[in-house]
Amino acid sequence: MDLVIRGAQVIDGGGGPSYRADVGITAGRIAAIRGEGEPSLGGARVLDATGLALSPGFIDMHAHSDLALLRDPAHEAKTAQGVTLEVLGQDGLSYAPVDDATLADVRRAINGWNGGGPGDDSVDFDWRTVGEYLDRLDRGIAVNAAYLIPQGTVRMYAMGWEDRPPTDDELTLMKRLVAEGLEQGAVGMSSGLTYTPGMYAKDAELTELCRIVAAHDGYYCPHHRSYGAGALEAYAEMVQLTREAGCALHLAHATMNFGVNKGRAADLLTLLDGALAEGADITLDTYPYTPGSTTLVAVLPSWASEGGPEALLERLRDDETAARIRHHLEELGSDGCHGVRVEWETIEISGTSDPGLTEYVGKTIEESAAARGEDPWVTARRLLIEDRLGSTILQHVGHEENVRAIMRHPVHTGGSDGILQGAKPHPRAYGTFPHYLGRYARELGVLSLEETVAHLTARPAARLRLPDRGWVREGYRADLVLFDPQTVAAGSTFAAPRTLPTGIPHVLIDGKFVVEDGTRTDVLAGRSVRRTPSA
Repeated sequence: MDLVIRGAQVIDGGGGPSYRADVGITAGRIAAIRGEGEPSLGGARVLDATGLALSPGFIDMHAHSDLALLRDPAHEAKTAQGVTLEVLGQDGLSYAPVDDATLADVRRAINGWNGGGPGDDSVDFDWRTVGEYLDRLDRGIAVNAAYLIPQGTVRMYAMGWEDRPPTDDELTLMKRLVAEGLEQGAVGMSSGLTYTPGMYAKDAELTELCRIVAAHDGYYCPHHRSYGAGALEAYAEMVQLTREAGCALHLAHATMNFGVNKGRAADLLTLLDGALAEGADITLDTYPYTPGSTTLVAVLPSWASEGGPEALLERLRDDETAARIRHHLEELGSDGCHGVRVEWETIEISGTSDPGLTEYVGKTIEESAAARGEDPWVTARRLLIEDRLGSTILQHVGHEENVRAIMRHPVHTGGSDGILQGAKPHPRAYGTFPHYLGRYARELGVLSLEETVAHLTARPAARLRLPDRGWVREGYRADLVLFDPQTVAAGSTFAAPRTLPTGIPHVLIDGKFVVEDGTRTDVLAGRSVRRTPSA
């Protein structure tokens, strides 16, 4: 064996009881597992794992590392958590497939998520297709990565930022772009149905695209139309849409937020259980925190963004149009704010693209407005304009009882939704997976340790239909994590969100140490993970 991990408590990913064993690795795969009482394994190197649990590497089903993986070779935000695979292309907006004009628009639109906006030359955007982006990842990255085709980007490519149904030719182009991306290795398609321009798509358009996804054995991953007012109806819309298309469904960050949904997780789970009983193929992911995180511009009404970022900035500068935007936010309930009237006291600025605006970071809009003696909308409007729509936010609108109820469901998986930009990002970016293990399994007992690991490994691998990942089994890839069940914990907090976790000394990808004795190595063992057709 190249490496023998001796005496680990193996948590194999299936949710069953753990067991003590030696695990041997050769040529990047698990070559042998020997339980107690069986002949011991020998190898070129032996690692004493006494007191440590050995599990499959964690799979982050909702990541925003599309550029971070290229910009930051260490990528400790995820490697230190034991993440060995991330799913990119989330929320309907990412960087492939594009032409030059679409790429320029996308870079501006999600600068708050990923950086990469105008003037940021930290990444060489030397791709245009999905296949070319995956090839770029294959030059070597910190962790493995799968990719979802972003429906909003596809719509932008085909018809710009127009709020109307597509023509026949435009729909044909969108279907072709989705099919080509799947053929090049994407695992499915995402949408951001509270983000422009993807949210301009009606159900008939989405259904046609989902039929293409289904024909290529992929899955649809929507950030659906509301997590606030009408959230249950929005979930039901996605269930019905994918049923009609015959497409597998994975619900992104499946929360029930805002005051209107306090204690309503059971309603969502009843809806999903009914669909599952009828044969629907449904999974979901969540992060183990109550606040959400997005961009400040995302809460605005969708009509304000028609025409793209520059058109929106012009509307914000115009007093009369800005007053209409404010009316939608504060009186009607903007579709960008999930149909709920904006509550400025819940919106905390977590980062600004302009370093000269960091005085806003760590304060709610209401707090910054009070310090200036002005209305919150005046503060928000000025920040949107001065930061050119690049500000990120924390939105304190979740409910702990909903978080716990949803994570118990058997189709649940873990997804950080980690935005890595900003001076004060959400701690979920650096803490989701150890927080599940330390807080929710060990301290609260919401799930057993074995069940928790299953939610973070074998279940997401099954959704991705990966034939050789997600389990500690002979013949499987040696993407593995060694952690201390007694001490594993998230280090990140809202006050110090980039603090690394504790209790995760070793992480391997393809049998190579990417974290060894708690320190990041210089190994770049990650590659793209591409969908292959079912047999």
